[in-house]
Amino acid sequence: MKYNKGYCAGVYDLFHIGHVNLFRRAKEQCNYLMVGVLTDELVIHFKKNPPYVPFEERIQMVEACKYVDEAVPVTFETIGKIDAWDRYHYDAFFSGDDYEGNPVWMEEKRLLNERGSDVIFFPYTQTTSSTKIKKAIEAQIGVKQDK
Repeated sequence: MKYNKGYCAGVYDLFHIGHVNLFRRAKEQCNYLMVGVLTDELVIHFKKNPPYVPFEERIQMVEACKYVDEAVPVTFETIGKIDAWDRYHYDAFFSGDDYEGNPVWMEEKRLLNERGSDVIFFPYTQTTSSTKIKKAIEAQIGVKQDK
C-alpha cells in the first residue's frame, strides 16, 4: 500500500456508483480508509437545501460499504482539509478530479503537502451523480423539488 491512512469527505446523498468508485479507488491506495460525512447542518449551510437522506442514514450507508474502515461526521470544526488533518493525521486525501485545478483546493494541497500528506484526484464518474439522480426524479414526477 502506498499510504497507511487515507481520508475523503462528502455529502454522499443518494448513494450511488460514483461514491463506491471513490471509496474503492481510495482503499486500493491505503491500508485504512476514513470517510467523512457532512452533517445536515453543513449541507444546508453550503448547498442551501437539506440532503434527501438524513445524516444518520447517510453515515450508516457509508459505514456499510466494504471499502470503508471508519466513517466520521464532518462538522464546522473539521470541514477544512487542514482541520481534518489536524484531527486525523491522514497520509492522503482522496477526491474526484472535478476539483483538480481549483485554486482553493490547490492551496490546501500545498498546505497538506507541507504536513506530509498527499492529495490524490480520481476520475469523476461521469455517468451518475446525485445531481443527475435528483434531476431524473424531478423529471419523472414533473415537479421541481425544494431540495
